[in-house]
Amino acid sequence: METRIFILLRVLAFCVLMLNVSEITADVTFEIKTIQQIGHNAENYGAAQKALDSLQSSGPDALLPILYSLGEANPLAANYLRNSFEVIANKTLTEKKSLPLEDLLNFVRRTKNDSKARRLAFEWVRKVSPNEADQLVANFLNDPSDELRREAVAKILKEIDELAKDDASAKALKRSRYLQALSGASDDDQVRKIVKGLEAFEIKVDLQEHYGFLSDWYLIGPFDNKDEKGFDVAYPPENEIKLDAEYDGQLGKVTWQKYETDDDYGKLNIAEKVGPHKGAIVYAYREFVSKDEQPVEFRLATPNAWKIWLNGELVFEREEYHRGTFFDQYRIPALMKEGRNTLLIKVLQNEQDQSWAQDWQFQFRICQPTGMALRPEKE
Repeated sequence: METRIFILLRVLAFCVLMLNVSEITADVTFEIKTIQQIGHNAENYGAAQKALDSLQSSGPDALLPILYSLGEANPLAANYLRNSFEVIANKTLTEKKSLPLEDLLNFVRRTKNDSKARRLAFEWVRKVSPNEADQLVANFLNDPSDELRREAVAKILKEIDELAKDDASAKALKRSRYLQALSGASDDDQVRKIVKGLEAFEIKVDLQEHYGFLSDWYLIGPFDNKDEKGFDVAYPPENEIKLDAEYDGQLGKVTWQKYETDDDYGKLNIAEKVGPHKGAIVYAYREFVSKDEQPVEFRLATPNAWKIWLNGELVFEREEYHRGTFFDQYRIPALMKEGRNTLLIKVLQNEQDQSWAQDWQFQFRICQPTGMALRPEKE
């Protein structure tokens, strides 16, 4: 009889425990959803702040739900959730408790999870278990996350730096490891270091090929942009692409002309190719054959105002002049269709006469969402 009562009490205690866990999970889910409802302009701020305070008082059981929620959060909500993760994780360690290390490891290993969330989980794995983190890094070289892939490339470059410089076998290993690192490198600082290292082995890296820069374009112009009035004017190329057509331009008749750049980073200098016109517009056109329908990123750099169309549909635009330019300045998600795709870029120059306002150029590459180059198929 006593044994039966003891078993019954244990079952009852377990049920109470599970009920409490269920209530905790439900509370965390509600708090996370409330935070996710905060708008870009801080709509629902009061409710989100209250949910944030409550979420940050949670225990380590809330860490995994927070990670899984990050992929569905807008930038402001994501900041709230990342901050909550950090607060809870720090509090857990301060109280001499353990983080759910195996859950964090598994979260990082699942490449379909949100890349920013995986990076966050990885950083905490590294804090509590550097050896486990180091083992993860060894598998990051082909990871879809550019941030995690960077870790793998950095690890290889560090190993190369530690190799003996005068040993023949070490030199052969260096060469092999540089090439291995290049296969996963998409950040320009790392690529430059690899390129310099490979020069010692008389290996020249084709940067246009590595990054996927599109170097050959048809250009037409100039069209008028005096007083910056041309941004929303639909000149003929926006309505039709006829490479043998002739149109009225800013200074007379204009036709499509094909140009190519040999710049390592695919920079096409419009002022050099078409002319250093002020208050002017040039359109750039080309086609791209995709093996499949697939999500891609257009990565554009230009100091000028611009618009981009994919298959006749406006993808993105920015009316801003001479903000400066840098590698992968703009990242625009897009969906390529299977087969032939058309690309049209409108590049606008204003009338500023300062020396730093004379650049009229762009560089453009297409890559996978991972940041690795996507090259056109041959028809």
